[in-house]
Amino acid sequence: MSTTIGYLDALVLGVVEGVTEFLPVSSTGHLTVAESLLGKQTDNAAVTAFTAIIQFGAIIATLVYFRADIVRLVLAWVRGLLSGAARQDPDYRFAWYVIVGSLPVAIVGFVAKDLIKGPLRSLWVVAAALILWSGVMYVAEGRGRQKLEEDSLTLRSVLIIGLVQCFALVPGISRSGATISAGLLQDFTRVAATRLSFFLAIPALTGAGLYELKDVDTSVVGWGPLAVGTFVSFAVAYASIAWLLRFVAHHPITVFVAYRVAAGLLLALLLAAGVISAT
Repeated sequence: MSTTIGYLDALVLGVVEGVTEFLPVSSTGHLTVAESLLGKQTDNAAVTAFTAIIQFGAIIATLVYFRADIVRLVLAWVRGLLSGAARQDPDYRFAWYVIVGSLPVAIVGFVAKDLIKGPLRSLWVVAAALILWSGVMYVAEGRGRQKLEEDSLTLRSVLIIGLVQCFALVPGISRSGATISAGLLQDFTRVAATRLSFFLAIPALTGAGLYELKDVDTSVVGWGPLAVGTFVSFAVAYASIAWLLRFVAHHPITVFVAYRVAAGLLLALLLAAGVISAT
């Protein structure tokens, strides 16, 4: 198994990251599989750092796509800190909801970092998570009444979504799959749940990427491949965001369930046959 990541590896992993980061199919799971197929040591710290850092491309895509919303929310938040009257603005509350909703995954991610970067990087875990969380998504789509929009968010509902987001620290579950499912189970529309998932992704992915910077080893991963992987993930993620928002407006998330189950079963078969290694 190799730990060196070249330009072709970076291109492939950048595409995988961009396509899967916001779809409810698990970007970490797909990146781990892609790394294994490329012959990389998936539990190596430098390889793990590479995959976390190229997520910055997806973060930038989110910032660019939602730039008008983000500027409005930041300004409302700042005004609310300075003026009591401005705290009645729904945008001020929404900004706080994003901050508070991001705290659980930050805390759990830090406390369980060794587990996340070690045993949970096993492809057996990915296969199981892909299949098992599909059941949650199926139930969420079926039971959610989808009658609430963003203006119905409360601190309680956002905290629940933030806590469920912690499950996405297990590769194969999917951060968007977790947050969208949590939103649907609280009767939010798919579009409202998906938009909140995007906003919660910004602090979560930014924090993960910044934390992993310390593990970058330029003898393993050069700055060139890092730049290529990040740029490619940005371009592909931007297109994925635009597509997903249009898709969920008219289609259930159960469309992804069949793919997840099939991918999980195929991965388990490949592992059992010894075609690919679990780590």
